[in-house]
Amino acid sequence: MNPLKQLASQTAIYGLSSIVARIVNFFLVPLYTRMLPTGNYGLASELLAYIALFQVVLTFGMETGFFRFASKHKENSKLIFSTALVSLGLSSLTFLLLIVLFSGQLSAITGHPSIYILYVGGILAIDCFTAILFAQLRQENRPWKFAMFRTIKIVTEITFNILLFFLMPAYLISHPHSFLLRFMPAHADYSYILVAILMSCIVSLLLFVPKLLQTALHFSSVQLKQLLNYSLPLMVAGLPGVANDFISRIFFRFFAPTSSPWEDQLGIFNANIKLAVFMVLFVQMFRYAAEPFFFASAHKEGMKKLYADVMKYFVAFCLFIFLGIALYKDVFALILGKEYRSGINVLPVMLVANVLLGITFNLSMWYKLSEHTRFAVYITLSGLAVNLAINVLFMPVYGDMAAAWGYLLSYLTMVIISNAMGRKYYPIPYDWKVIIMYFSIALAIFAFSWFVHFPYVWISLSVNTIMLVLFGLFILHHEQVTLSRIRALVKLPARG
Repeated sequence: MNPLKQLASQTAIYGLSSIVARIVNFFLVPLYTRMLPTGNYGLASELLAYIALFQVVLTFGMETGFFRFASKHKENSKLIFSTALVSLGLSSLTFLLLIVLFSGQLSAITGHPSIYILYVGGILAIDCFTAILFAQLRQENRPWKFAMFRTIKIVTEITFNILLFFLMPAYLISHPHSFLLRFMPAHADYSYILVAILMSCIVSLLLFVPKLLQTALHFSSVQLKQLLNYSLPLMVAGLPGVANDFISRIFFRFFAPTSSPWEDQLGIFNANIKLAVFMVLFVQMFRYAAEPFFFASAHKEGMKKLYADVMKYFVAFCLFIFLGIALYKDVFALILGKEYRSGINVLPVMLVANVLLGITFNLSMWYKLSEHTRFAVYITLSGLAVNLAINVLFMPVYGDMAAAWGYLLSYLTMVIISNAMGRKYYPIPYDWKVIIMYFSIALAIFAFSWFVHFPYVWISLSVNTIMLVLFGLFILHHEQVTLSRIRALVKLPARG
């Protein structure tokens, strides 16, 4: 098989499992927001944010290190894998033991029941250990098995969510002496979410048991030192990006306005930003498709102009998605339970933030292609600093809107800095005038829909639909996109 075709097909398979996970996570939101009070969902959101942060730390960047050395030293690939496996196994067990020993103290500090802290510890320990097992599947070019295992994990989580939320309360109420009451209450609360995730992690681990039984465990301190020397800097470099994505959810506890419980505010915020999933999915799918393409074509003539065109078309399509959701935000709010809909105004801000995040990915190609990857840390840290400042200074007054604007201004900072540095080290002729024009028109349309009110909802929706269609037609006209041109782009080469 052609290497590029193989890369493209494997990218699609790996990407599909990740996209399915996001879609499933989105479809669980209506369940959570109808079955859980806002504060309960807020507490779950806080713990899930901590899980995301600690996953980066506890894997030590070992997956990438394993790829690097297993590919470079194929004759020692089994020893490298075994060393990574043993190392992550011991570190995960050590972490879990510490959580068990100090769960009481952590419970007293955070207010979360100690059993819930243990669930978080179990999720992290298993997930971080199985990370290297999933990495080996990728290293062995077994995308379908990787996707199958990931899908089983996702299906398990869905199944347990349904069983717990719809069947468990009635069962526990009718069986007041059940041993299950030691692990979860009879009324639905956020422990149900944690248990469902934990069970999916356990099933995922069980899938790898045959592999583990066949693996001869060997350990090399020399290999471990090489792995850590390579992997730890990557972990440190990746941590600010993850922190930037989740830090605001952790800050609600400390900086949210005192007008209402912080748990309620966080639950409402987290539910509403989930509605941006379609933008998130498009950006993610673009990343899976674009990165191999950018690298494969980096040395071809005229590619910088093509990169600039890709950026322009990407932004135009993202803005169309932005309007397609933001103009109907009150309709999308119906997906959520009634208690959560008051936070819908954060959605347009988060949509624009995700457009900017997509732009940062396009811009990131300059340091990836020019091998100036160290600048990625500086760019991400700059964005994180802005996000922290916005949350600390403005969240006590503006609450969830400050959190949303923290994301937006963080990514805007990264766009500005990355573009300025890229023009110096790897100039790409991005058409910023057109991109800014598209942004201005899209934001003007949204502003019109925000400030101009009509007496009937159907009139508002009709006007919004007309503006959305006109925006799409304007883009097509400005880019001179015709049906014949589309056919020429997608036309397959004749078979010889």
